[in-house]
Amino acid sequence: MPAIKNPFKAALSDGKMQYGCWSGFADPFAIEVMGTAGFDWLVIDGEHAANDIRSIMAQLQALQGSASHPVVRVPVGEDWLIKQVLDAGAQTVLVPMVESGAQAAQLVRAMRYPPEGIRGVGATMARASRFGGIADYVKVANQEVCLLVQVESRKGVAALDDILAVDNIDGVFIGPADLAADMGHPGNAAHPEVRAMIRDLLGRIAASDKAAGILSPDDKVAAEYRDWGAQFLAVGLDVVMLAQAARAKAAHWKG
Repeated sequence: MPAIKNPFKAALSDGKMQYGCWSGFADPFAIEVMGTAGFDWLVIDGEHAANDIRSIMAQLQALQGSASHPVVRVPVGEDWLIKQVLDAGAQTVLVPMVESGAQAAQLVRAMRYPPEGIRGVGATMARASRFGGIADYVKVANQEVCLLVQVESRKGVAALDDILAVDNIDGVFIGPADLAADMGHPGNAAHPEVRAMIRDLLGRIAASDKAAGILSPDDKVAAEYRDWGAQFLAVGLDVVMLAQAARAKAAHWKG
């Protein structure tokens, strides 16, 4: 069985635009539906959705064969959590609230097998290797894992140059909501001060050897983010999309 390539990582490396969507239902059926929509990537959110390792694995299984690449966001950047989601079959991991170059470097080590990192070598019993079916998995896994780190605080902004200098980080994702709150504008990522900061950050990331990423469910704002340098752009959240469609339908008939 041949080693599994990471098309999302390859697309970022080639400079290709990647459009994605957040998935928060924590349900394999729901994400299987999302996997038919045509997005380049889908986030399985372990930070704000009701996910655990089993529900994450089930959603990875549901997306097998889909053209939408799964990106697993862990709740925190702990070594053991990263190990679990990688063994469950994730190739691309998104880590929230990264605030220093040293933290970013440790995340790189958590993603990779020795001697480059500290990932535990238990691939034979892991879904990632197709339970030992990919004979050279341990040899090639380091080349195919993709690490995305989130900068979403003033401390992270101050450390951006140090984070960008860390090898084997594939992308830096700006979190508008957390950044706005930390800048004193909670719930208002549209504040001029926040917008100016986001534009500067996206431009700096895009000018580096990392890909720039961000989320906005507002099409006009998302287009601005793309024009400012975002290469992997999330343009919606499935839970919000359902809620909005359901409320509009109810309002139409009851209004």
